[in-house]
Amino acid sequence: MSVRLVNIGFGSIIAANRIVSIVSPESAPIKRMIQEARDRARLIDATFGRRTRAVIICDSDHVILAAVQPETVAHRLLVRENTTADEE
Repeated sequence: MSVRLVNIGFGSIIAANRIVSIVSPESAPIKRMIQEARDRARLIDATFGRRTRAVIICDSDHVILAAVQPETVAHRLLVRENTTADEE
């Protein structure tokens, strides 16, 4: 079993197969989810002090904050999937 990785910006890389959702941090429910993850020690801040532009929700109940747009992360996932499929 190979682990596919995706770059979420500024040298941070996560396992692509663990991602459940990539959302924008603007809505109140997402802000609540971030605070709840922080309280449960399940929040990973990968923004390096920059503005949070994407919130990545993982199947392990972790919430990851990224400083790149959700569309950028999704594009990187799609490009990675396409190159993996071509290699097989």
